[in-house]
Amino acid sequence: MFERFTQPARAVVVLAQEHARMLGAEEVGSEHMLIGVCETRGPGATLLAAHGITADEVRAAAASAASRLPDAEALAGLGIDLDEIRRHVEETFGPGALESTRAAGRRARRRAWGHLRFTRDAKKTLELALREAVRRGDGYVGTEHLLLGFLHPQTGAAGDLLRTRGLTLDAIRAELEGPGRAAG
Repeated sequence: MFERFTQPARAVVVLAQEHARMLGAEEVGSEHMLIGVCETRGPGATLLAAHGITADEVRAAAASAASRLPDAEALAGLGIDLDEIRRHVEETFGPGALESTRAAGRRARRRAWGHLRFTRDAKKTLELALREAVRRGDGYVGTEHLLLGFLHPQTGAAGDLLRTRGLTLDAIRAELEGPGRAAG
């Protein structure tokens, strides 16, 4: 599939890997790809910038989502405060005590080396980008197709962020069909 990707679209995939690592993620999500689109020259980045969406904003949203544990609210409902537990462990065993466990070490090594897997949402976004390219009759997959892929339902954090900012699949399709849009 990647042989049909333009150079900027390929750069998005590479940048997504880098951003996932920098944010401490176990896998590459659609939000990491969205950061890559924002940072790569091409129609996708141009459209995002026109709508006021920046890499810094997406990075902050991704970091915020990554810092929340999915079960923290459920545990809080039972009277368990994870921040308090962390504070107590570090008070007893020293700062960073939880980061020096075997499990934390395995996670860090897994993130630091090799290729990170793509989440189901990220894979779906790539598949939908290819479908958008075919739908438009384009012989390539560019950053604009990735942007369209994000806007389909169930494509994860990137799509959620874009929709909360008012972007819709139909509106972005219409903008891309306007005159003067270049490949990328």
